[in-house]
Amino acid sequence: MKLHELSPAPGSRKERKRVGRGTSSGTGKTSGRGHKGQNSRSGGGVRPGFEGGQNPLYRRLPKRGFVNPTRKEYAIVNIEELNSFAAGTEVTPEVLVESGIVNNTKSGIKILGNGEVTVSLTVKANKFSQSAVEKIEAAGGKTEVI
Repeated sequence: MKLHELSPAPGSRKERKRVGRGTSSGTGKTSGRGHKGQNSRSGGGVRPGFEGGQNPLYRRLPKRGFVNPTRKEYAIVNIEELNSFAAGTEVTPEVLVESGIVNNTKSGIKILGNGEVTVSLTVKANKFSQSAVEKIEAAGGKTEVI
């Protein structure tokens, strides 16, 4: 294949519709806009969601819910993920980010008790579930709330 033999894939290029070029073109005279009315005028038409003056759906439906602007969202770490650390390591949020277990600490770190921990670690986090504390201490580790 040579450079002059290249051509676009069939159907990938579309010619622009030229309107108002005589009656025989199929889009002459009114240029495919019909006769009179809002949509035949330049700049005409209605905004999205407009229902012809009828009370629109977004106004008929009640407002629901509440978004708490001061909500705290914690990055979750299960204790089974802590087995990747060597025994005696002090696990802090910074260490978790460096190791790639967590990519964003958000409002803090919460340790959950899913799985088993086999190494004794000192874990420092913002929150712990009760089962996580029990399992870490059963493995000979310590927990510390920051």
